[in-house]
Amino acid sequence: MKFVEEVVVDEFLPTFRSMLAEDLRERGFTQREVADALGISQSAVSKYAHGEVGSRPEIRDDTRVRELVERIGEGLATGDMSRVQALVETEVFIRRLEDGDLLAALHEEAMPELEEYEGGFSIHDPDSPLRTAERVLSSVRRGLRTLTNASGFAGLVPNVGSNLVECLPDATDIEDVAGVPGRIFDVKGRATVPGDPEFGVSEHVASVLLSARAGGVPARAAVNVRYDPALLERLRDADYQAIEFEVEGTSPAESERDEPVDSIVAALEGRSTDETFVLYQTGGYGIEPITYVLGPDAPTVARVVRDLL
Repeated sequence: MKFVEEVVVDEFLPTFRSMLAEDLRERGFTQREVADALGISQSAVSKYAHGEVGSRPEIRDDTRVRELVERIGEGLATGDMSRVQALVETEVFIRRLEDGDLLAALHEEAMPELEEYEGGFSIHDPDSPLRTAERVLSSVRRGLRTLTNASGFAGLVPNVGSNLVECLPDATDIEDVAGVPGRIFDVKGRATVPGDPEFGVSEHVASVLLSARAGGVPARAAVNVRYDPALLERLRDADYQAIEFEVEGTSPAESERDEPVDSIVAALEGRSTDETFVLYQTGGYGIEPITYVLGPDAPTVARVVRDLL
């Protein structure tokens, strides 16, 4: 009796790790860095490099396996993908291959009695909350790289700081929105990101995004930049719809409070917005005027800002 998990351990993982180790080495990783990324010993990496670990050609030659190796290798190399996401993506992929696919065929080869079996091995849910959350975080990382690599972005950061956020598909509160902890600030002409994206760390921009969603807009990402009439005109010239909303005047001590949900909902009432559009407010007592770009995901809104530079 041989379990499909044994096929995964004995056949798939050695081949997959060997391919991923080779991919990372080609991207400039040292043996130590490959070992750390894969959670294995350096001696194991050495064995993979010298072909001392057997691999199954059916797995190595599978286009989907090669594509996953390349995607994970790129994500780990750029920092867009965490080890957790790499693990989840691989786990989901393995479960799919177990369900009447490549690994099922190898399982049947080891257990001929299974040839008549038509059931699947749907162990992991590909739409798990963990996988969805990791994908949102990965999306924010990609968007941040676009912004921070754009020459001149620091000049668009307002006094209160910028943030790039993206929410879960069914977001209802700030805890469902991923963003930069502490915001992005201009430090001596350089846009500085203080930490890796997290959920629940943005109040200001996350509140604007959630307010827009409460107004019927399906946007899932937003970024804020300084308000400038000339900048707004350039956005309009690029065919982005720009909608103004009002803010209540407050004392300076209250200036960091979020814009009221009602004012954004009111500004959006009866309007049909494009997939990517602009919200802005021209300030109030103690409130800095700000421009917000909203869209389907973090990389998209980041590219809009980058193209202004």
